[in-house]
Parts: sequence; structure tokens; C-alpha cells
Amino acid sequence: MFSGWEKPDQKPDPRPDLDLSGADWRSGTQGAGDVQIAFVEGFIAMRNGGRPENPSLIFTPAEWRAFVLNARDGEFDLT
Repeated sequence: MFSGWEKPDQKPDPRPDLDLSGADWRSGTQGAGDVQIAFVEGFIAMRNGGRPENPSLIFTPAEWRAFVLNARDGEFDLT
């Protein structure tokens, strides 16, 4: 099945369809655009706390580590 995350010639996406309804969402700030994360079944889910009904991003532990390290290095800064 093609999930949109991979190209047709790649291996299937390792991320399962997680049930996030009982997730313990944690937040770093209290703003309207607040980013929240939850650790669920060995994966990391991230969502916009201001719009929790929108889809969440799901990261493998390796993807999460790369994201955090690159964010610390300023890769996503708007400057």
C-alpha cells in the first residue's frame, strides 16, 4: 500500500497507524501555536496544540533524534 511517505520503488513506511486518543501530550510553551509531543508505542507524535484535531506527524526514534539535533543547530530558523 502506498501511504504517500515513500516512492513506489521504496520500502513501505515503518510508521504504524497509531491510536493517539489516549496519548499523554506534552508541551514546551503555552501559546496558541503550541507544539506538543507524545511518546506512543516506541514512536514520537507531534501536533499543533492550537489545532489538536489536525493530523499529527509521526517520527521513528532515529527521525526524531535527527529533527531535534538539526533544530538545535538552527536548520529550521527563519533568519
